[in-house]
Amino acid sequence: MLTVDFGRLAIRHADRVLDLGCGAGRHAFETLRRGATVVALDTDRTELAKVAAMFAAMAAAGEVPAGAHGTVVAGDATRMPFPDASFDKVIAAEVLEHIPADQQALNEIFRVLRPGGVAAVTVPAWLPERICWRLSDEYHNVPGGHVRIFTRRELEAKLARSGLLVGGHHHAHALHSPYWWLKCAVGVGNDGHRLASAYHRLLVWDIMRRPAITRLADQALNPVIGKSLVVYADKHAAP
Repeated sequence: MLTVDFGRLAIRHADRVLDLGCGAGRHAFETLRRGATVVALDTDRTELAKVAAMFAAMAAAGEVPAGAHGTVVAGDATRMPFPDASFDKVIAAEVLEHIPADQQALNEIFRVLRPGGVAAVTVPAWLPERICWRLSDEYHNVPGGHVRIFTRRELEAKLARSGLLVGGHHHAHALHSPYWWLKCAVGVGNDGHRLASAYHRLLVWDIMRRPAITRLADQALNPVIGKSLVVYADKHAAP
C-alpha cells in the first residue's frame, strides 16, 4: 500500500533515492522495482534486517532491473550519515510525526537532496488524526508514538523553512480512517474485536483486489478524510 504517488515523484532508472524512516520498506521496494538505487534508512535494526532480506529476495526472483540496487542503513533522521547532495529523491513517509526535532529532520532532507531533486513527505492528516487522539490516548501516547498533529500549513511552512520549494499535495487512504477510528474506540490493541477484524479483512481485500468501487470511493473521500497528507517539494537547482 503506497502513500506517495510515484507518478508525481517521477523516479528514473539512474536515480539515487533515500527512503527515510523506511519501516517495513513498502516505498523502498517500489523504488527498487522502478530501477533506482535505493537506500532505506531507519533506527529499527529489526525492520532493516527484514527490508534487506526482501531486497535480496526481489533480486533472486528477477524483480530488480539491471543496475538497480537496494541497501539498508541504520541512522537518525536528524543526523543522517550521508554527504551533502547525495540523493536525487527523498521519501519520508509517516515519520516526521514521530520526531520531536522535526525541523532538524527536514533540514537534513534539504542537505542530502541534490539541487534539482524532489522530496515527498507524508504525515497523518489533521482531521483523521485529531479524531484518533480524541478517541484514544493509547493510539499516540506510547514510546515512539506520534508527538504532534500536523496541519498542511505547518508542514509546508517547515518545508519552506528548510529551504525547499513546496509544490503540490494530495491526501491518501480515506478508507483507512474509519478503521483507525474504530480501533481507537474499541481499543487499539483489541485486534480480535468483531467489527475491527471485519473492517481489516475489507481493507486487505481492497489492497489485494483493488476493485473499481473502492478505488472510486477512496478518491472521492480522500480530500475530506484521507488518512495521510502528502506534500511534494523541490530543492532549487543551482543557477
